[in-house]
Amino acid sequence: MADVRPIRALRYDPERVEMADVTAPPYDVIDAAGRERLVARSSHNVVELDLPRAEGDADPYEHAADLLEAWRDDEDGPLVQDGHRTVWALEQDYTDPEGNARTRRGFLARIRVTNYGPGLVRPHERTQPGPKEDRLRLTRATRHNLSPIFVLHSGDAWSRLSPALDGQDPFCEVTDAGGTVHRAWPVDDADVHEELAELLEGSELLIADGHHRYETARTYAEEVGDATPTDDHRYTLACLVSLDDPGLSVFATNRLLHDLGPAQRESLRDALLDLFDVEEVEEADLVPDRGYATIAFGYMDSHHLKPYRLRLKNPAPLDEALAHNSDAYRRLDAAALEALILKGPIAMTNDDIAAKRGISYCSDFGETVRRLRDGEADAAFFLRPTPVEQVRAVADAGETMPPKSTFFFPKLLTGIVLNPLFPADAGLSVTPQEDEES
Repeated sequence: MADVRPIRALRYDPERVEMADVTAPPYDVIDAAGRERLVARSSHNVVELDLPRAEGDADPYEHAADLLEAWRDDEDGPLVQDGHRTVWALEQDYTDPEGNARTRRGFLARIRVTNYGPGLVRPHERTQPGPKEDRLRLTRATRHNLSPIFVLHSGDAWSRLSPALDGQDPFCEVTDAGGTVHRAWPVDDADVHEELAELLEGSELLIADGHHRYETARTYAEEVGDATPTDDHRYTLACLVSLDDPGLSVFATNRLLHDLGPAQRESLRDALLDLFDVEEVEEADLVPDRGYATIAFGYMDSHHLKPYRLRLKNPAPLDEALAHNSDAYRRLDAAALEALILKGPIAMTNDDIAAKRGISYCSDFGETVRRLRDGEADAAFFLRPTPVEQVRAVADAGETMPPKSTFFFPKLLTGIVLNPLFPADAGLSVTPQEDEES
């Protein structure tokens, strides 16, 4: 069962900072130039904590912890600790790939960290060890969740939250670089908290985004164990969105191949002609229609720059390659591409894919084409979005999808609230332990 609780948030004081200047995208979509732009907007931007940099040989994680402490404890600092627990209603206005204006609604709260399994929490994508080690070291140092994971649930939570927002101005309204408008409202009504807890008690939670951070939270909770009188460390910050929310959508993530040798190029061409019906199309029609019942994706290489639509001729080779997987998994475009192409003529291993050796990802169609035209990639596969129902079916089968199989858009902002994992004056230290997941 899901255990959902309010947060005693550490947050920015809007009397001292502009929220648009101190919030940031998730750490894993920020490059070096993007980080510089965020810090230029404010020296107190949350990226200094969530993607820390330190001078010389100094430890960046300890630097983040020192900054957080200074920003919180200085009487003129930008961070303040709430004296009561709240949940935070969240709205995000955005434009989907078809150009439609949409609004996704959810709320920020804490969820109890459990093992994966039926009735508890389910993942849907494979994780890699590097990001987990990074996030674990940051959590140990700062003793806070700095950014929320994104979790899907059954039931209608927004109908419980919306009455509490009547007549209230949002705590913040921030328009990000992609044009998404983020609004958040604190809700301190204990009755609403109880209603939300009861509603979600029977719900299984599906991680949409943030698998590495969730597994980090699980490792951290076990490290701390019973060393603190509170159990705050056994919860992690999450944004919860209903599976039935009309604003919930999934975008696609394209695959780009790099450093292909002559033999790989020849093997790739032969495999595509053997396994797929190949149709030359206009560039704008590269991404197949969602109505195709069979496996399908677009393809273009940097040499010919001709757009093709590929449709699987016969499911038998795929069924054979994924004989030990569920039917739901075998019908994933991303799984078919991995099994028949990446692990076939390209001869990639799971380790290659996890380490991004010879492969990169891009969710923007135009940017993917540009990288091909500029020779930054040798070839690209253009994928369709994976329907939420298919994501759920794979998770229900107890399986995890290939990396970057989904791109839930819009991304969540970091910095609206931070979640303390135990009281700042607890006087505790966490000793790193050896752990297979870290």
